[in-house]
Amino acid sequence: MGRIILWMIRGIAALVVIAVLLSGMVYYLASQSLPDYDVTRETPGITAPVEIVRNNANIPHILGENDSDVFFGLGYAHAQDRLWQMIIMRRTVQGRLSEVFGRRTLKTDELLRRLDLYNLARASLEYQDDDTKMALEAYASGVNAYLSRVNTEALGRGAPEFFLFSNEISPWQPADSLAILKLMGLQLAGHLEDEVLRARVSLTLPEDRVRDILPDMPGHGIAALPEYASFFDQAAPQFASLGEQDRPAMWPSPRRGFAGASNGWAAAPTRSAAGGTLLANDPHLGFSAPAIWYLARLELQTGGVIGGTIPGMPLILAGRSDSFGYGITSSYLDDQDLHLEQLNPDNPDEIRTPDGFTPITTRASIVRIKDEAPITLTLQWTPNGPILPPEMYDLGLITPVGHAMSLSWTLLTEKDRSMSAGIGLMRAKTVMEGIAAGADYVAPSQTLTMVDKDSIAMKVIGVMPGRNPRNQTQGRIPSPAWNAVNLWGTPLSYSANPKFVQPTGGIVGNTNNKIIDRPFPEHMSFNWGDSQRIQRWQRLMQAREVHTRDSFIEAQLDTVSVTARTLLPLVAADLWFTGEAAPAGTQDRNRQDALTLLANWNGEMNEHMPEPLIYSAWMRALQSRLIRDELGPLATAFKHVDPVFVERVYRDVDTASVWCDVIQSAARETCSDIALVALDDALLWLSENARGKQESLRWGDYHLAVHKHATLGEVPFLKWFVNIRQSTSGGDNTLLRGLTSGVGKNPFQNVHGAAYRGIYDFSDPDSSLFVISTGQSGHPLSRHYDDLGELWRRGEFTPMSLDPELARAAAVGITHLIPIN
Repeated sequence: MGRIILWMIRGIAALVVIAVLLSGMVYYLASQSLPDYDVTRETPGITAPVEIVRNNANIPHILGENDSDVFFGLGYAHAQDRLWQMIIMRRTVQGRLSEVFGRRTLKTDELLRRLDLYNLARASLEYQDDDTKMALEAYASGVNAYLSRVNTEALGRGAPEFFLFSNEISPWQPADSLAILKLMGLQLAGHLEDEVLRARVSLTLPEDRVRDILPDMPGHGIAALPEYASFFDQAAPQFASLGEQDRPAMWPSPRRGFAGASNGWAAAPTRSAAGGTLLANDPHLGFSAPAIWYLARLELQTGGVIGGTIPGMPLILAGRSDSFGYGITSSYLDDQDLHLEQLNPDNPDEIRTPDGFTPITTRASIVRIKDEAPITLTLQWTPNGPILPPEMYDLGLITPVGHAMSLSWTLLTEKDRSMSAGIGLMRAKTVMEGIAAGADYVAPSQTLTMVDKDSIAMKVIGVMPGRNPRNQTQGRIPSPAWNAVNLWGTPLSYSANPKFVQPTGGIVGNTNNKIIDRPFPEHMSFNWGDSQRIQRWQRLMQAREVHTRDSFIEAQLDTVSVTARTLLPLVAADLWFTGEAAPAGTQDRNRQDALTLLANWNGEMNEHMPEPLIYSAWMRALQSRLIRDELGPLATAFKHVDPVFVERVYRDVDTASVWCDVIQSAARETCSDIALVALDDALLWLSENARGKQESLRWGDYHLAVHKHATLGEVPFLKWFVNIRQSTSGGDNTLLRGLTSGVGKNPFQNVHGAAYRGIYDFSDPDSSLFVISTGQSGHPLSRHYDDLGELWRRGEFTPMSLDPELARAAAVGITHLIPIN
């Protein structure tokens, strides 16, 4: 027996030693790809020395004697820190993920092949101006210079992920950067999903009930605020804002409700305490580790520019120079239309047009799959755009037999000069120059908020489709493509895009809200991303006669939910403080305790408080109760609470209170009845999923921001090292927006928010502040993988100056690239 125990001890010791050795070997191999930032290297592709100064947050300041060399340096820095991210984005837009990940990404590859984004990007290269072509070529050379080092010196294959997946890396091409910009367009496009859902609901409900569950945005457009004194005569808007299903692996198209959200606002010198213009911007995207954003500073011949880049592109997408600042928010321009294509019953390779039947353009595309035989896709295009198969986007549920569905989209063009517009914006010195640069921009449409030393402006950039005023569906649901009135014509001119310059009130802003109130077809959109947060923003902006950098930060980090303040008094109108105190431990007592907490709550979605969790669980249960008998299985498509819908029901707008009556029951339920039952549903969910008493619950324990690694985030054991988790405040309808997932065991997980924040103060430009939601490095072993994320979680920032000496003073390394003679 003693010998058995001895051998067991020896075996366990041996296993421990082997595990330690294996861990050490894995760490050694993975650490080889950590870049050396403090080095001098001879490098082909540059004409003069390039200096990459990385400050204490690992933000590169790229200095060179000419613009080509500076863009080279940006490509080199991006490849050092985000190589895996760049390669995966390129494979995604090329439709080549299955070569690495196998069949599980086949549907994603099929979507990208059918949209043909990569080939369109390649064709668009010739349409860029010379300055942009130079930037693209120099950037690609910088990426390839680092790739060459990886190939010749091993360097741990460039990133640890390449030890687990294919390490075949083809050279970076200028068209790759153009393709990634188009990929961003796909990730921000949501109108296709809206059309499909509205069509499905229209097949289930009468039109007046469709208007309830998919309401038009109430109120007038808001962009420029009035003069401060006149604000107090304004009446508050009456109404209060929108969700969806599992996707194939690495699916780049957003679920409904996740097509983008952002904040951007600016104050003129007359509304600034220090007398300089102010700009705040925080574009919202899905969280990932590393974040999609990467901070950088470029010293161009036109001057320094600093802010947020996306690895793979030679652009500062949001940032500032010494005299000009610009921010972006999703404009929600409706730039997509689905068209119902009638197939020729005698020849299914033809579709019906207003002039008769015409052939479908077809092309074969071979998709290679890891460890399997390749498959061949037949890609089909009509004059209106690509045909999408019925299994994508639930199109089969709304496509009649003998028909197909095509997609018209402004992004699907080779004449796309959006990259040139971005390069021009980086070089702009004034608001008017920024507006002029936006004329070349195609997609994804954005709302630009801009400031220079003296003025402020907001301008929507992106092509507005030319729809016929007699369009049968106004682009809200798929329309018959054989009727000429439904087809797109010449796009609207850039001058038709909404513009607000130097408003008398001295403030402009956008929270993805409705900004104009024009009739179709110049309406921009029927669907907007916000009707709630804009109300809070208005109040914060007009509560002060003048603003400071700090007041803009406070607004950016504000966690008060106007939605909660609006809905709770309506929903619980007949429930507050009714009846005698119930015995402890009973359901009546639990209900009373919850209502007491909510009655004394100010609507602040603070991570340390229980009320946001109780409120969110209640409203989620309430909407489910209201819609599931009318919609049946379709109710699962509504993942998030729509405050406008709930408010319509509880105000009985256009008899919307009919939703409260359960169709299948004999009794007639009131809205108070449903509110009470929904509260019990929420408390039951909390008892099953939350620990502790109601008053000890924490919203932040459920509203966790999970920044998931795109490829390793679901791998057992590894996910605990590569994913970043943070307790967060905010919610779906707060300025500090943290959009909940709406699905899974924890539907309140924070999955979409401001992965980049910037505050620019032109009374003291070098006091401007920036932060991203993770860190600069994409390497899980780097100390810069998540260091900025802790600042981001606390609502703090890092300064970024255009003074290179400040960067050198606390540099973590300076890379000198020397040209090879």
